[in-house]
Amino acid sequence: MNAYRKTPEAVAKLTPEQYAVTQQSATERPGTGAYLHNKRAGIYVDIVSGEPLFASSSKYESGCGWPSFTRPIAPANVRELRDTSHGMIRTEVRSAHGDSHLGHVFEDGPADQGGLRYCINSAALRFIPREEMAAAGYGEYLDQAEDVR
Repeated sequence: MNAYRKTPEAVAKLTPEQYAVTQQSATERPGTGAYLHNKRAGIYVDIVSGEPLFASSSKYESGCGWPSFTRPIAPANVRELRDTSHGMIRTEVRSAHGDSHLGHVFEDGPADQGGLRYCINSAALRFIPREEMAAAGYGEYLDQAEDVR
């Protein structure tokens, strides 16, 4: 079992945008994220801790301007918190082990897949392509790494 955690070394490697998003709960500009249009098979992990968060099999095009997923790959790795910032009531999504701000979850996702839309900042993620997953220690998730429909 991997020990996913935030380290000072991992935080020091973040770009200014990655730091602002993950450590200061900022949001990248809509339509600018590196993974918004990624359709490759693989998984998305926390850029700080490496914990697995979302799989390509749950990624879909929501039109919101950020990568969207219907469910986490390992629910224990995702925390949902009440967020009342900016005059709204929303549900913030954070990584459980790295405590990185990831984005928000909304109840307007595909009804046939549970109805949730995890709206996630690309800057909080690192993509592991399917062909590299086993070597990187994520082989147990290979069955969830499918091309995005």
